[in-house]
Amino acid sequence: MLTRRSFLKASSLLALAPTLPAFLARTARAADPARDGRVLVVIQLDGGNDALNTVVPHADPEYAKLRPSLKVAPKDVVKINDAVGLHPSLRPLDGLLQKGRLALVPGVTYPNPNRSHFQSMAIWQTAKFDPEEHKGYGWLGRALDEMGGNSVLVGTGSVPTTLRARRSAAISLARPDDLMLSDPNLAKSAAGGGKKSDLLDFVRRQAVDGYSAADRMAGLTRNSDVAYPGTVLGDRLRLAAGLLKADLGARVFYAQQGGFDTHATQNFAHANLLREFATAVEAFFNDLDNAKLSDRVLLLAFSEFGRTIKENGSGGTDHGTTGAVFVAGPNVKNALVGTMPSLTDLEGGEPKMTTDFRSVYATVLDQWLHCSSEQMLGSKFAPVGLL
Repeated sequence: MLTRRSFLKASSLLALAPTLPAFLARTARAADPARDGRVLVVIQLDGGNDALNTVVPHADPEYAKLRPSLKVAPKDVVKINDAVGLHPSLRPLDGLLQKGRLALVPGVTYPNPNRSHFQSMAIWQTAKFDPEEHKGYGWLGRALDEMGGNSVLVGTGSVPTTLRARRSAAISLARPDDLMLSDPNLAKSAAGGGKKSDLLDFVRRQAVDGYSAADRMAGLTRNSDVAYPGTVLGDRLRLAAGLLKADLGARVFYAQQGGFDTHATQNFAHANLLREFATAVEAFFNDLDNAKLSDRVLLLAFSEFGRTIKENGSGGTDHGTTGAVFVAGPNVKNALVGTMPSLTDLEGGEPKMTTDFRSVYATVLDQWLHCSSEQMLGSKFAPVGLL
């Protein structure tokens, strides 16, 4: 029987329980959690990353003509082959490159690319072109509904459209303290003992699950043998690694790095952004290596579009079309996947697409997540030689 006293006690227990999502807390009950499930980590590079100064065609004389002040010197690039290299700020990724665990896909976009941040990002996040469909589910949300599993936005703000799903749970976590109990001793004391009732038993189970998961998280998110950079993205990937080590059930982790809309004084800003990205990703995979988890994780990084191939009068670049996609993880076949776009055979003054982004998605869905890409994307797209 529900009495006023039992209701008040149940309410106090709920207030004491951590704000830990139910799907994470439930997983804490597992005595021997499976550690072989594949995970996808996505990094969204907001603003339009300059692909031409990320994957640099340093041997192409046209490149230097188009970028008189923004060009990267051939001697400075991180060499992929005799014609192409990475921006020097991406040197921390050379270890992954040398181990065959990093691939770059240049020339990535879609037919008739849109140069609006909002519209292009909506297309990438949903893999749909009809604006009405942008109000629906994301490409990964649809996949998670099909294959099972949940997702975490590691950062602030609302969950991105990419993760929006019909059934799959998606949550946002910004810092490890969001998962911790403010007063675990008080919570444990309140959760134990006392008279029995169905309501109190239910709430006690929720509280026990909550502080059990929170206890597991406390050490895993704060303690690491790897030094992460003190940047926003570094903090987000440290938290993602902690969640992976706790094995609390998420199949997809999503992080965002802003600032890539480099219309002016691009050289310094872009170098810093790429360095922030590279050092965070390097630390993340070192952390996973130490935890023997790196073979479970594939990382995909993209931007909504690239920049114009010509620099502007303000020492920057404007909204362009083709971008570059990073893929890091086990079983990566080639360092450079696909074809570098021509700098002379142009369409609307910009390079032509050499890889449709949906072919990248199809490869990830079919070959990594083992989920039907044709069903998720609505059409059949030829995979690219990534995995």
